[in-house]
Amino acid sequence: MPTSARIIGIATIAAAAFALGACGSDDSSDTDAAATTTKATTSAAVATGATTAKPSTGRACTAEDIGVTGGFGENPTITIPDDCDAPTELIVKDLVVGSGPGAQAGQELEMNYTLVTWSDKQKLDSSFDRGEPFELTLGAGMVIPGWDQGLEGVQEGTRRLLIIPPDLGYGAGGNGIKPNETLVFVTDAVDVPDN
Repeated sequence: MPTSARIIGIATIAAAAFALGACGSDDSSDTDAAATTTKATTSAAVATGATTAKPSTGRACTAEDIGVTGGFGENPTITIPDDCDAPTELIVKDLVVGSGPGAQAGQELEMNYTLVTWSDKQKLDSSFDRGEPFELTLGAGMVIPGWDQGLEGVQEGTRRLLIIPPDLGYGAGGNGIKPNETLVFVTDAVDVPDN
């Protein structure tokens, strides 16, 4: 179902629930109407797959807040903390610095990666688990914008952390990712051409 239809559907259910709650008998309290509206809205959100936002901690996470174990070439473990919020900007940090020329748009790269989703802190995908690096042409739109931007300048042998906000990831949904999900990747640059 298109996103706009889902939003309209949720609004219609919420409005109907409010109207029904407000039209109750005189012995109904305003609390009952509010509870009915909240329950209907929550049910509609669950039915459409929408996520409920967690309360803000008041501080955006940084690269230093993310725990990563393992060295270059090893399957990493990624730990996302509970005491800070998902960042809203792309964060790039080299955990292991490689050597050689930095990757440029148009170059074919071989990368290993592990992906953990912010909302549930679970590993969603890993080329390390498959035992085969992922090939891409940098800047060609073959991957999400967070990768095209975040891998610029990466050197062969580099382990790089990428924290990708939804607008540079999958946005409102797609490819089995929850809507508006923040993505945490640990990437290893297996091959970066010399040219």
